[in-house]
Amino acid sequence: MRKSAAPFLLALALPLAALAQAPVQYSLAFPNAVHHEARITVVFAEVPAAGPLQVRMARSSPGRYALHEFAKNVYDVQATDSKGQPLTVTRPDSYGWDVSGHDGTVRFTYTLFGDRTDGTYAGIDQRHAHLNMPATLAYARGLEQRPAEVKFELPTDWQVATQLRPDANGTYYAPHLQYLMDSPTSLGAQQRRTWQTLGRTIEMSVLHEGTAAELDAYVEQSKKVVQEAAAIFGGLPEYDFGRYTFVANYLPQTSSDGMEHRNSTSLTSNRPLRGAGALDNLGTVAHEFFHSWNVERIRPRDLEPFDFERANMSNSLWFAEGFTQYYGELLLRRAGIYTDEQYCQEALNGLVGAMLNSPGAARFSPVQMSQQAPFVDAAAAIDPNNRGNTYLSYYYIGGANALALDLELRQNHKTTLDAYMRAVWQQHGQTQRTYAPANPYTLTDLQRILGEVSKDTAFAGRFFRQHLLGHELPKFDQLLAPAGLLVRRAKAGQASLVARLSFNPADSTATVGSTLVGSPLYQAGLDREDVVRKIDGQRLTSAKALPELLAAHKPGDVLTVEYRTRGGIRTAPVTLAEDPTLEVVTYETARRPVTRAMKKFRAEWLSGKAKSFYPKPQPEDKDVSG
Repeated sequence: MRKSAAPFLLALALPLAALAQAPVQYSLAFPNAVHHEARITVVFAEVPAAGPLQVRMARSSPGRYALHEFAKNVYDVQATDSKGQPLTVTRPDSYGWDVSGHDGTVRFTYTLFGDRTDGTYAGIDQRHAHLNMPATLAYARGLEQRPAEVKFELPTDWQVATQLRPDANGTYYAPHLQYLMDSPTSLGAQQRRTWQTLGRTIEMSVLHEGTAAELDAYVEQSKKVVQEAAAIFGGLPEYDFGRYTFVANYLPQTSSDGMEHRNSTSLTSNRPLRGAGALDNLGTVAHEFFHSWNVERIRPRDLEPFDFERANMSNSLWFAEGFTQYYGELLLRRAGIYTDEQYCQEALNGLVGAMLNSPGAARFSPVQMSQQAPFVDAAAAIDPNNRGNTYLSYYYIGGANALALDLELRQNHKTTLDAYMRAVWQQHGQTQRTYAPANPYTLTDLQRILGEVSKDTAFAGRFFRQHLLGHELPKFDQLLAPAGLLVRRAKAGQASLVARLSFNPADSTATVGSTLVGSPLYQAGLDREDVVRKIDGQRLTSAKALPELLAAHKPGDVLTVEYRTRGGIRTAPVTLAEDPTLEVVTYETARRPVTRAMKKFRAEWLSGKAKSFYPKPQPEDKDVSG
């Protein structure tokens, strides 16, 4: 057992009497918000006398799997006892402080700097504060099971948006540290829209610069997404404090992100709530809301409970994130936000193209891709890597397998992926205990349930063995054909180097990016940072010169490339390939005949389910506040 994890695991075993101990009290003020600072005070009362109090900042964050070392933005640390007397503070490691000599009370105060508004960090300025709690709040080892009370000292025009429970005394409540750290909070001039669906309160609390009409239209589209998601699972979850909150920040200074949480999601984007920006943002709404089932309540055992002091690795992100990626886009189609053609362009092209053209997908399994999350999920490193040839995001490899499984279940087993997700929900998500899943799943559980839903345990074993534990690629051309959808080359017959080259106007050269296994430049021996000087004897006089040159050739033509590598100036013959970009189009677009069976299959797959799920109009599905 790792030393860093031991205190946390011991905390889980505390007797129930520990729950009656004094809550941890937080106070957040923003006297220097213009310079991105918050002043935070934490009061730990009834602290055990034995040894120093070990105060820590999280090193990782729920929904993220890499280390982020949030202590790097903490300074001006002070600690006093109940009488205001200074206490001794030492640094045992890079992310903690040990406080000695206390009288049972420790008042721990620090300054937090935060200037990145997204789902992982803290963004503070004179307009707002968008706070991911692991990046914001210090905690004490051994006190993880105590409730927390949070008070925000706010400018007069700021309001609070959070999944924390508001209490009558102006504070916000979390039952324990896991819930507290899972509760993103937005502070600012909120614009709120609240409605009821299936007896649940849903609210969208938004910071944006657009009009009220734009927000109203955006909320109407979001309502459709919520209804379609509920139809998949047969209802909405029991939200712990009676509501689900979209904590949304669409101000210009924000970074695009979405981060799932138990009763809320953090949505950040600098794109406005109109036009293409609204559509892009709705995709995040759909993806994150689906997470309120998948990964928040339907949770892999290897992520439960989350450990804030280390990188958290899971074998199941292909399911937790990848299947959610599939459903996020599917919800937009079922809600009528996408047409069939848009769904192909916005969703299927990416999944099918990435899966079939990625070298990594052909050599590593979705389970192995999931295990890479601590190295790729917003992880920072400065050394080059070879992920272009070894990695495909678990979002895409999982989403592509979800697509393949859904189509295979529909074609060969008279059931659907919707039915599979409902069964997983019923067995591993519906029952919750102490704000956590009572029965988190394993890979074995997911395979077993697939066998039950398909009524074919041999098929379930084979699918897992070949596609999830193995890396056999789905046959998308065969799987999509019954829906009247065609997989084809988007640029058939066009010659390509299958490489990214950055034009250098200073000397009419082009720098090579990472070369993919099997691509023309890889085969010819060129590598990253090599500089192409001439192709077919010609200088590249502009960024348009290369596509113009290639347009005069066909796949299979051999061109001489002169380039500068680490070994000097060299030349090599390069055989052009056909552009590998794939697209999925409807048979109508491809001008192929579409049968009645194809139309029926496609409609049963892509059409909205909410109307059949709601037996009659829902009078409660309306605004209850503005």
